[in-house]
Amino acid sequence: MSQSDRPLEVACPQCRKKVVWREDNPYRPFCSERCRLIDLGAWADGSRRIAGEPAMDETEIDEMILRAERGFQEPE
Repeated sequence: MSQSDRPLEVACPQCRKKVVWREDNPYRPFCSERCRLIDLGAWADGSRRIAGEPAMDETEIDEMILRAERGFQEPE
């Protein structure tokens, strides 16, 4: 069996267990539903996040809408 015939193996992002990347794995790239749910929970509770500027809160959005409705332009 040549290198190109072997199925791709990846490490589960949660537990690092080797997982064969196949279309019939509904949890890929995770090894199981458990690891997939643990990862989803980490995103949901904010312990995992993509770096960047913080999102605007509702007060800032409301103020921006009021200024826009009044025709106020933010300085650039």
